[in-house]
Amino acid sequence: MALPQAKLDLTEARLAALSLPDGAGWANAARADAVARLRAMGLPTRRDEYWKFTSPETLTRADAPRAALFHGDETPLYAGIDRLKIVFVDGVFDADQSDDLSLEHVSIEHLADVTATDIHWARELYGQLEIAGQDPVDRPLATLNTAFARDGVVIRVTGKVEKPISLVYLNASESSDAILHHLVRVEAGGDVTVLENGPAAARFNKVMEISVADGAAFHHVRAQGRDHERRAVTHMFARLGRESTYKSFTLTANGVLTRNEHVIELTGDDAVAHVAGAAMGDGARAEFHHDDTVFITHDAERCESRQVFKKVLRNGAEGVFQGKILVKPGAQKTDGYQISQALMLDDESSFQGKPELEIYADDVVCSHGSTTGAIDETALYYLRSRGVPADQATDLLVLAFLAEAIDEIEDARLQDDIRTRLQEWLERRRQG
Repeated sequence: MALPQAKLDLTEARLAALSLPDGAGWANAARADAVARLRAMGLPTRRDEYWKFTSPETLTRADAPRAALFHGDETPLYAGIDRLKIVFVDGVFDADQSDDLSLEHVSIEHLADVTATDIHWARELYGQLEIAGQDPVDRPLATLNTAFARDGVVIRVTGKVEKPISLVYLNASESSDAILHHLVRVEAGGDVTVLENGPAAARFNKVMEISVADGAAFHHVRAQGRDHERRAVTHMFARLGRESTYKSFTLTANGVLTRNEHVIELTGDDAVAHVAGAAMGDGARAEFHHDDTVFITHDAERCESRQVFKKVLRNGAEGVFQGKILVKPGAQKTDGYQISQALMLDDESSFQGKPELEIYADDVVCSHGSTTGAIDETALYYLRSRGVPADQATDLLVLAFLAEAIDEIEDARLQDDIRTRLQEWLERRRQG
């Protein structure tokens, strides 16, 4: 079916503003295929079902909206944790600020180097999970990424990696428009933690494709920077083998528009996938719109998935959650859990929830729920009656509300780092 003219014009204008990177034959073919698929589906508009709560206009226009740089004096996240640091500035790898990429049980390469090589394992992964993630819902901004990403990291894990791999995204230009594509392949028995933090760019489009083999584990903790005017769309595509583990947590504060998508397929028996997020939105200084969209497919027996998303909204901030659990025929003994909750600190903010279950097996335990509410007045009164000032009491209840999501982080050091950062942000807000 032909695209509507408005969507066709939008897509062609965006394509005209970009140029395809040059690489080896397989990479060029993958990128050309992505361009063809993008032209067939078109860039998203508000009329698309999975974009009806979030306007993609500033993510799809040809030029990136300008974003004023944020200057803060806080200690960098993860600073106290021994990690291997890989730095990108406006979407370009910065060797001077990065650590040496040598680390036991892992190889780390640049996407540009890999896509220029004729023979590499990455050809089996690049764009492949993104393609699989297009069914049954089109994800055209991920397809755009596959076509035009020039930079990123390619990680292959062969054992237990002791240090986390830390991807740091710095923003130096008010008009930067960054596209990054990462590949992570965790071989059987491998175990790795990937950290992400930073504002990245005025407009940021990131895709990460993760293959987790039998008995392997992938842990992911992300903090999206405090720049008030940034815009970002991210996609995490993951495929899990037998008895494998995938756990991801995202902390978001500030940002005009953030859309985080997770598309996870459990293909091996006894696999585990946990996805969690905590967002704090304050629309006082700039607009805040935060969208978590998750699609988890159970296609094997005795698998477990959890989705835990919490949003704290004030001063006209907007939150969205769209989460789906699909249980395919034969995926018996599935355990699927999904919860999305919003804590509204005023009457101007809003939250849209769309939880979904689609089940084609008869021996499963699946549940979902979505709630929106205000601060518990009884709990607030209890704290006030014991001498806790109103603002501080509210912050304590906010931290308690977010605790279930933060508890999904397996590493206690990272849990503590995230909690400390939240406490610092809340304290600064109290002080103005």
